[in-house]
Amino acid sequence: MIINHVRIFLEKQTIENGSLEFQDGQIVGIHEEPIQDQGAIDGSGFNMIPGFIDTHIHGANGVDVMDGTSEALTTMAQTLPQEGTTSFLPTTLTSEPSQIEQALKTIANYEQQKGEAEVLGAHVEGPFINEKKKGAQPAEHIRLPDRSLTQEWLETGVVKAMTLAPELDGANDVMRLLNDHAVVVSAGHTDADYQSIRLARTHGLTQLTHLCNAMNGIHHREVGAVGAAGLLDDLQSELIADGIHVVDPMLKLIYDMLGPEKITLITDSIRAKGLEPGTYTLGGQEVTVTNGQATLSDGTLAGSVLMMNEAGKRMMDVGGASIHDVIRMASVNPAKQYGVWNEKGSIAVGKDADFVLVDDELTVYATYCKGVKAYERDSN
Repeated sequence: MIINHVRIFLEKQTIENGSLEFQDGQIVGIHEEPIQDQGAIDGSGFNMIPGFIDTHIHGANGVDVMDGTSEALTTMAQTLPQEGTTSFLPTTLTSEPSQIEQALKTIANYEQQKGEAEVLGAHVEGPFINEKKKGAQPAEHIRLPDRSLTQEWLETGVVKAMTLAPELDGANDVMRLLNDHAVVVSAGHTDADYQSIRLARTHGLTQLTHLCNAMNGIHHREVGAVGAAGLLDDLQSELIADGIHVVDPMLKLIYDMLGPEKITLITDSIRAKGLEPGTYTLGGQEVTVTNGQATLSDGTLAGSVLMMNEAGKRMMDVGGASIHDVIRMASVNPAKQYGVWNEKGSIAVGKDADFVLVDDELTVYATYCKGVKAYERDSN
């Protein structure tokens, strides 16, 4: 198949009026001029960008990863292309170990269908977190880092990331184990100070979970985990760019401090995403969604209803990011961080045909997952 007359955003250049050829799920040709082909799709007026990779997402469209069913994963995989997401890491919540294991086994056994966002593995968020910074994670299931439990979860073969509090007893041992298995170790729901984050890097820490949220912020006598994000060049930082979890002036400050190279945009969305305002659940807790904000009964933020293209647009409007910068934060960085750069994260010959047609405001008009149209906004 061929898409003609489209502005193609490559990793290091932009083709203003080119064409893309794809076959059997892969990109087979990129041309700086349109190709004469009667069956070509006309992409006039659109930008072609690589598909987004959401590496921290709990649910959408009425389902949650902790439902532990393949039907829930299918719903997510078929819904996410609407926001330009072509692959994702279903993310577990602090729960009973058996529930987490059930969710992981479901992910491991998931049969990927054509024309849906690809499940790349699992992100395990909790239960090895600090109760002081639990956020909306259920307190009754929080526990100290456990090597044997971690080993059991690793044996499912799908764990690609784990969020934990590196200051807890036993965390160093677990971080080393995760690092040995090429799992991304991310500090989150943590009371760690700057020095603790700095030292945790020697045990395998490479990332911070939803920067600013459920961690220590910058103070002039202790720069905390947020300060570590700016000072330590080898740390990636997840960011929920909805203007709620991190207000707009702070988004601007973070963008100026870290730059697009060190930010990974995520949604951290829950089952309420894409649905009407109302009452939903997260980890057995009641969540109320009003005005785009999800909270527990005590006002604690409980995930988001954010979409990836909305996160990118906010970074453009507030941070001054370009489309190339958004691609870096939402596609390139997660692809490199999670070891799929050879297949995903940019538009290049030989890579998966995961791409999105958007306008200059990042409105999604069509999404292709491995060359199959997974979403179309308008028949024209």
